[in-house]
Amino acid sequence: MTGAAPSTDLMSPLALFLHADVVVKVVMLGLLLASIWTWGIILTHGARLRRLGRATDAYERDFWAAKDIDAFHDQRGKEPLPTARIVSAGLTEWRRSVGLNTADRSGARERLTTVMSAEVEQELDRLSDRLNILATVASAAPFIGLFGTVWGIMRSFTAIAGANNTSLAVVAPGIAEALFATAIGLFAAIPALIAYNRLTHGLDRFEARLNRFADRFHATLSHELEREG
Repeated sequence: MTGAAPSTDLMSPLALFLHADVVVKVVMLGLLLASIWTWGIILTHGARLRRLGRATDAYERDFWAAKDIDAFHDQRGKEPLPTARIVSAGLTEWRRSVGLNTADRSGARERLTTVMSAEVEQELDRLSDRLNILATVASAAPFIGLFGTVWGIMRSFTAIAGANNTSLAVVAPGIAEALFATAIGLFAAIPALIAYNRLTHGLDRFEARLNRFADRFHATLSHELEREG
C-alpha cells in the first residue's frame, strides 16, 4: 500500500511535467498556451456570432417594416452591424447613381451589386479574423506534441543506455513524460478542430444570410431606380 503512492504521484500530470526534459517542457508550455489562446478565440467568436445573430434579427425585422428607408437609415445607420453597413453602402451608391441623372439603369444595378457584394466580403473578413489560428493549432499541435514525445523518448533511451538498466520501472516514467506531450498536443488540437468547423459553418450561414439581405435590398433599390427613370 505504501509503495504504490510514490509511483502514482510520479504519474500525475504535474510530476510528468516537472520531471520532463527542458525541451519537452517548452513544448508542453507552448501547447498549453496555444490551448488557452484557442479557448479564448472559441468563446469570444461564439458569443460574437450569437450576439450578431440576435441583433441582425431585430435590425432586419425593423428595416423591412420601415416605410421610409432613408429615415430608418438616418436613425439606425450607425449601428455596428453588417446589415447596417450593407444598407449604407447600397444607399450611398444609389444616391450617386440617381444624382448622375442618366438613363443607365443597368450600369447602376451593376454598381449596386458590386458595392454590396464587396461590403459582404469585407464583413466576412472582419468576422473571420483569427479563425485561421484555430486551423493552425488544429493541424500543428499534434505534430508539435509528437516532436516533444520523440525528443523525450530519445532522451529516455539515452539515459537507459547510460544506466545499463532496461527494467520497466526505469523505462516507464521517461516514456510517460514523453507521451504526455502528445496528449497535450491532442488536448489543444481537438477542440480547435471542432470549433473551427463549427464556427466556419456558422460564418457560412451568416454569409448566406447577408447575401440574401443584399439581394433583397438590391431589388428594392432597382425598383426605386425604375421610378426615378
